[in-house]
Amino acid sequence: MLTRRDFLRSAAMLVAAQAATLVPVPAAAQAPAPAKQAGQAPGFFRLAVGGVEVTALYDGAGQVRPEILHGADPARLAALLEDAGLDPKAGEPIAINAFLLNTGTNLVLVDAGGGTALGPRAGLLPGNLKAAGYAPEQITLILLTHMHPDHALGLMAPDGRPLFPGAVVRPAAAEAAYWLSDATLASAPEQRKASIQALRSLAAAYSALGKWKPFAPAEALAEGLAVEPLPGHTPGHCGFWVRSQGQSLLAFGDIVHSSAVQFAQPEVTIDFDVDQAQAKATRLALLPRLARESCWIAGSHLPFPGLGRVRARGKGYAWLPAPYTAPRG
Repeated sequence: MLTRRDFLRSAAMLVAAQAATLVPVPAAAQAPAPAKQAGQAPGFFRLAVGGVEVTALYDGAGQVRPEILHGADPARLAALLEDAGLDPKAGEPIAINAFLLNTGTNLVLVDAGGGTALGPRAGLLPGNLKAAGYAPEQITLILLTHMHPDHALGLMAPDGRPLFPGAVVRPAAAEAAYWLSDATLASAPEQRKASIQALRSLAAAYSALGKWKPFAPAEALAEGLAVEPLPGHTPGHCGFWVRSQGQSLLAFGDIVHSSAVQFAQPEVTIDFDVDQAQAKATRLALLPRLARESCWIAGSHLPFPGLGRVRARGKGYAWLPAPYTAPRG
């Protein structure tokens, strides 16, 4: 039987053994830590909407400075940014997101990012597409919410050839007519003419393949997908509904740029809106619907992965991002 003397002797031996293992190692004998690693994990995120696999793809980032936001007192803008943990002088970093829809029948890309045309702040979509298990050649349909450079110029590879040669590219007809018109090019500020010329070049390149096909407002695009006109940000700006097995998601493009500001105060507009009054009216009409329906939302400039839901909160709304979950099966 273990006596008190045996117990104390055993405890003393254990303490001595532990003390021996805790003797500091001389600094000269310690190996240096490995070199610090740059970069993050690949930028993709999956969400099931009924039978449709939605994969968010990170293309890059931008910045919304407070001076390009309009419709709220500067002190209020600063308070909203501070509440989000942001420097009110610097503004809000935003993502450039695209969304891949695998319906089981079609592989559909909603927007294509900015590609290398935007310099180091974009162009990550091809690598993240590959990391997600897909290749550009597999995509059959590309839907453009609108034709701003950070949504469309990623259609082209760095060598100037179409990056998605097997895909039919479909912007709204009103959008294509606006951006590809001689009048828009002639009236554009000098610093924007190069990007408009790039849009004209990519439209010509896909047209040469028979793959550039603007759609009419009521046109059916693919099974389970429907168009939602959302004008104001640009003349033909639109969203795309995904509906499957009783679930739904709206890829709403650039309805919201600053998540810290425009959910709380949806009347706030941004310099990028071609028609700010219309953009404001569209957002004010859309957000109550999305909150009531509690559907999934895919936002092009919401914090990556840009997937979540909207909930009414006070006189505005709250953004409820999709939680990270392990893949099923």
